[in-house]
Amino acid sequence: MNCNNNRKNNVEGKAMWWKKVLAILLMYQLSLVPTLAQIEVDDEDLEEEDETELIDENDEITLTDKEGNEEVIDFPASMTYELDSLMHIYMTGKYLSGDKDCRMTEESPYFPPEVYKDRLRRLPTAIEMPYNEVVQTFIDRYTSRLRRTVSYILGASNFYMPTFEEALDAYQLPLELKYLPVIESALHPKAVSPAGATGIWQFMLATGKRYGLNVNSYVDDRCDPVKASYAAAKFLSDLYKVFGDWHLVIAAYNCGPENINKAIHRANGERDYWKIYPYLPRETRGYVPAFIAANYIMTYYCEHGICPMRFTLPEKTDTIMVSDNVHLRQVSDVLGVDMEMLRSLNPSYRRDVVPGATELSAIRLPLQDVGRFIDMQDSIFNERNTQLIGKRLEVEIAADIAPVTSVKATKRGRAAKSSKKLSKRERARQAKQSRNARGGRSVTVKRGQTLSQIARANGTTVAKLKKLNGIRGNNIQAGKKLKVK
Repeated sequence: MNCNNNRKNNVEGKAMWWKKVLAILLMYQLSLVPTLAQIEVDDEDLEEEDETELIDENDEITLTDKEGNEEVIDFPASMTYELDSLMHIYMTGKYLSGDKDCRMTEESPYFPPEVYKDRLRRLPTAIEMPYNEVVQTFIDRYTSRLRRTVSYILGASNFYMPTFEEALDAYQLPLELKYLPVIESALHPKAVSPAGATGIWQFMLATGKRYGLNVNSYVDDRCDPVKASYAAAKFLSDLYKVFGDWHLVIAAYNCGPENINKAIHRANGERDYWKIYPYLPRETRGYVPAFIAANYIMTYYCEHGICPMRFTLPEKTDTIMVSDNVHLRQVSDVLGVDMEMLRSLNPSYRRDVVPGATELSAIRLPLQDVGRFIDMQDSIFNERNTQLIGKRLEVEIAADIAPVTSVKATKRGRAAKSSKKLSKRERARQAKQSRNARGGRSVTVKRGQTLSQIARANGTTVAKLKKLNGIRGNNIQAGKKLKVK
């Protein structure tokens, strides 16, 4: 989208423009000292960055009201991400790029509070979007330090928002809740918070499992944008049945319903977010203002000179179900589909393995590759299977280790005699197995028999039968002889 045609250009030259803006801001601040909180940045907690995940500024703000009372608010984690870190995770570096047709400005124009109030009033939302100095602080964060991050989020939103809207609509929830992941994860499907909340909707492990999201060594459904979106919609719906107020629901999504109930109790039963505000955890005090600010910036980004990045992941995709384990590399090598694209479309598979053998599992592919997967399925499953999947179905104990036999008897002589007989039987059985192994053994396939049935009947495995007989698929013909030993 080109924002140049949607906003007015009031800049007559950067130097002159900044002089005017600074003068206006100074006059405006002086006139509002008695009524508006002043924002102070506390430098004591600044930490030196070892990577690029945090902006080189505090992740909290201190507000001082006209009575001199200070209030500390934490920014949500997503508002502390620097764009460079986002561009090195997930698919952003390869599938998001700048829009050459849109000229993004370095700074945001100045607007008086009345403009923000009017714009918030005109948002088509069922949830209340009020204005105050805390909301303004979060809007300023998005329009200044997080301008490039907003550009990234706008580009990624073209891929995710339709899924969010479908899930919310399925539960008849306000569609503006689709911007919750903006403040939860900055639309990063594999985001992990310090507390362990994971995925684009930031589910804790227990909450995710309660809402049907599977988590094991291979799969984390919290990172699946589709499954997590429907789980989040159900969770939000349940919270609304408890609180009946969307601001309280949004706050409870952040800190849990127990903390909201505690805050309501401390506020003498008040059920208005802004009245229980002082009794909420620090991050939750900024959570609803951040949600309002996210709705604002995702609607009015053009007015602030922000251009969305171009998103190049395929818009049309489909899923195919598999009933056996398959590695994404097998799919990539056989179909010629970019490996990073497959990871981007299937972020819930933690080790690039789709565990279809455990349960029927879905692989999301570009629409044009779904038919090719079906046609080349055998080749895909056989492609470097042992190397990539790497799990042995059966192992043999070393032959030179004698079996241990324990015989209990009341008399030593009876025990020795029984042990001697058992040893003879064991030696005879081992000799028979050795003869069979040297000579080999075959069976004739009967009508209706499967590889699994033949394997069980002959004390072997399907994998061994396939290897002995050079079988690639699962189909066998009646009357054919198969080696079983």
